[in-house]
Amino acid sequence: MAFSRRIKTKTRKNKTYCFHEITKTAIQKAIENPRSIDYNLVNAQQARRVLDRLVGYELSPVLWKKVKGGLSAGRVQSVSVRLIVEKEREIQNFNSEATYSVIAEFTNEAGKSFKAKLPKNFGTKKEAENFLQKNIGSTYKVADLETKPTKKSPAAPFTTSTLQQEAARKLYLPVGITMQIAQRLYEAGLITYMRTDSVNLSNEAMNAAQAEIESYYGKEFSKPRNYNTKSKGAQEAHEAIRPTEMSRHTVDIDRDQARLYDLIWKRTLASQMSDAQLERTNVKIEANNHKEIFAATGEVIKFEGFLKVYLEGHDDDEEEQEGMLPAMKVNEKLLNSYITATERFSRPPSRYTEASLVKKLEELGIGRPSTYAPTISTIINRNYVEKGTFEGQERKYNQLVLEAGKVISKDLTENTGSDKGKLVPTDIGIIVNDFLVTNFKTILDYNFTAKVEQDFDEIASGNEDWAKMMNDFYKHFHPNVVDVEKNAERETGERILGKHPETGRQISVRLGKFGPMVQIGEQEDEEKQFASLLPDQNIGTITLEEALQLFLLPKSLGQYEGEEVEVNNGRFGPYVRFGKTFISLPKGEEPLDVSMERAIELIKEKKEADAPIATYKDLPVQKGVGRFGPFIKWNGTFINVSKNTILIIYQKPMLKNL
Repeated sequence: MAFSRRIKTKTRKNKTYCFHEITKTAIQKAIENPRSIDYNLVNAQQARRVLDRLVGYELSPVLWKKVKGGLSAGRVQSVSVRLIVEKEREIQNFNSEATYSVIAEFTNEAGKSFKAKLPKNFGTKKEAENFLQKNIGSTYKVADLETKPTKKSPAAPFTTSTLQQEAARKLYLPVGITMQIAQRLYEAGLITYMRTDSVNLSNEAMNAAQAEIESYYGKEFSKPRNYNTKSKGAQEAHEAIRPTEMSRHTVDIDRDQARLYDLIWKRTLASQMSDAQLERTNVKIEANNHKEIFAATGEVIKFEGFLKVYLEGHDDDEEEQEGMLPAMKVNEKLLNSYITATERFSRPPSRYTEASLVKKLEELGIGRPSTYAPTISTIINRNYVEKGTFEGQERKYNQLVLEAGKVISKDLTENTGSDKGKLVPTDIGIIVNDFLVTNFKTILDYNFTAKVEQDFDEIASGNEDWAKMMNDFYKHFHPNVVDVEKNAERETGERILGKHPETGRQISVRLGKFGPMVQIGEQEDEEKQFASLLPDQNIGTITLEEALQLFLLPKSLGQYEGEEVEVNNGRFGPYVRFGKTFISLPKGEEPLDVSMERAIELIKEKKEADAPIATYKDLPVQKGVGRFGPFIKWNGTFINVSKNTILIIYQKPMLKNL
């Protein structure tokens, strides 16, 4: 039905039976309480569908003409790409600064150790070293100690977006997979409907949770509570995501379904539990021969409350949890074990993960719960964004250590710059984004996209006419499309890198028919040279020196078994060519670094992989992987098989019933 994304319904003779969980009780109540179809909700969904199609169907052909064929644009997907591209530019423009942070380890009179930090950093190695020298022979004591009670409250039950975020943090599940698993749990009658903005629980659910808490943990752990949805335009047609039966603690099904169910059960139960009672301690430590103050902060749990069941996760860029401190008193003497002054580099903003992108979209009021997973899948499938695979690179840093009355300098290394698992824009994603932002400012504006969601809510409430909204939008949008189609320049993302050191000809990088490429010569030149960028290179950051290296390809390595062997970079990435056989290089290997010995290894591996696995009627039987997955080939006939079958055949090359 047109509005099935809002609420599950069955209709008969213009009557609607509404239910949000597949249980006998819920369906019986729906049958007993039919209602008329709410055409305001139908109109809101129609408005959403029409607007999305207008944007997609009109913008996509413009991209085909002005950028590259096979591209698409969308009201939510294009704004999502913009967020990722802008974050990437923040990272590229970030200038990291090095400072020295100071941490000391102390031991109290009871022999308990803890760490304290100097609130300020030092700008140079010399300043840090001078400070450590001042601490030689120092004595320390607790100058001030402040202890105050505090509490921590549980998070609300899951909405679609918070479920996606938490499943990504704790279970490492992509948002699309999370929604697939949640769908199966819903269809099995184990959880309520999994597309919702609501954080409310029914009285029945709250009573069931209270009974479970009091039964398993005691009455002091129970605190029934209602939550308010923070989002102004939230669609609250049904409850938060919760188990249909709170008494079912675990489910004996597929592993990922069981893990997600466990997360939902714990979050729901914890939301109805008492606050955790904590004691926060702030300690200040002074030395006898300088005025700098060390500080330490810690928490002690006095009453677990909901923490006995569940603690909400946090993203990588959020602050770490505070540790615990031993009991101390003012003027207590402390022994210093060591003091370190460590060179630390300021960090650029973190790239979005799937979870943090969902969180940002929700904060901006862009999209709806059901759109987040397909939006992320779309921008990845369109190659606008990819999951990072870069493990990072080694960076040297310095550490000064004061121990046993001496300051020692150490040169250490750390891994930095990893984007593994993060959302990274591709060259085509950046070019499409820049074209759309330049020519369709309104559609790509965050406020406009959020305002549209508010208009849909007004239509759903019966306060706005959906046809009028569409008309107002289209009469401004369509002329903009026509104007761009006629007058806008073609967008290639071209960037001039400089001149060829020998010929003086211009070297540029741009988007070509088969992807990003480097060009020697200008567009009007009759003779131009081209080279494809390597997979880990991009238009925005490649240097002139790196571009010149690409023209050393193809590189001949010599002869092997009477055939020429060379390395090159092509449409599908770097490869070794052995006669008429093309062998892709493994990820991370650069073509210019491939030796003849390495090429021969790859050739032998290819021959072994392509060798017949059996013979049938004197004809070879071969295995392979094609467009539709693994297959067996015999006498020109292709038979699709499962991956497990290929594995078994590979391990034991025997075919009995071909």
